[in-house]
Amino acid sequence: MAVFIPTYFSPIAQYAAIYQNNFVTFEIHDNFQKQTYRNRCYIYGANGKLSLNIPVKHKTVQGRKKTKDTIVENDFPWQAQHFKSLQSAYRASPFFEFFEDDLAKIFNTKYKFLQDVCIDTHLFVTDALQISQEFAKTVEYKIDTEQDYRNLAIAKKGVEITMTPYVQMFDDKYGFISNLSILDLLFMEGGNASTILENIQL
Repeated sequence: MAVFIPTYFSPIAQYAAIYQNNFVTFEIHDNFQKQTYRNRCYIYGANGKLSLNIPVKHKTVQGRKKTKDTIVENDFPWQAQHFKSLQSAYRASPFFEFFEDDLAKIFNTKYKFLQDVCIDTHLFVTDALQISQEFAKTVEYKIDTEQDYRNLAIAKKGVEITMTPYVQMFDDKYGFISNLSILDLLFMEGGNASTILENIQL
């Protein structure tokens, strides 16, 4: 069983692991953690690496908040801001226009739970990559699992991956940035993204 944390437009490393497994299970009974890809992704902006963060509501009562119960803070117009940032960064990329309309649907949908945002972004990506695999959600927290990819959701430490560099929007200024959001790879490589994912070593 390959177990992953559902994350927001997941980093390339996570989709390399997803692409290389036949079935995916999303862990939704873990405790929500800050500074992870659960509610953020990184893209290549005009000034380098740019973080897009989904604001979440923090409970005032004692106790940990599970990923599945994490609520999005919609008082802040994060969706409009994220979509505008993506348009600004990737409007001139080779494949952005092919995905823009489907992306707009996500950014025009009002979500209550963070989990639903992450699942919808996952469905968008698997459709774009033409991945037909199914996925399941955990019914309880998985303490041990043979194929545990939950560490790929940690943003603070970073994950080392071996991948062939591809052309990025601003690499002439800042060089190649590895393991950005899968969106960066999709917008730059289109259908060739699958071949790159297949050859990434985690």
